[in-house]
Amino acid sequence: MVSELGSWSYWGLRWMVRVSATVSTFIGFVLLPAERVTALPPPEDLPEEVLRTEIILDARSPITGEPLTPQEYAELQAQFEAAPNTLGRVSPEVRRIVGLLRLRRALRTIFPFIP
Repeated sequence: MVSELGSWSYWGLRWMVRVSATVSTFIGFVLLPAERVTALPPPEDLPEEVLRTEIILDARSPITGEPLTPQEYAELQAQFEAAPNTLGRVSPEVRRIVGLLRLRRALRTIFPFIP
């Protein structure tokens, strides 16, 4: 009697799982409205190749964002190229402090009780 009850609950559970999977599949594929998917961009969207060949007549200053004429923009670009590149140069004191902070972070992974 106990073995029959055990087998009944097993088969009943299997049947319930199979029915619920069938019902959820039916709902997912048949009853829910499927949205239309398109793989191509809309026709009014210009390709990147066309946009690359366009001549830009209005420009904005990278510093202030104000509109510039093409001549002013070219002059500003020339000033940027002529200026010495100080970006990325750090004083030795700051470099030493950053190195010590990196060493401290590495030591804290090994010794987490260090303040």
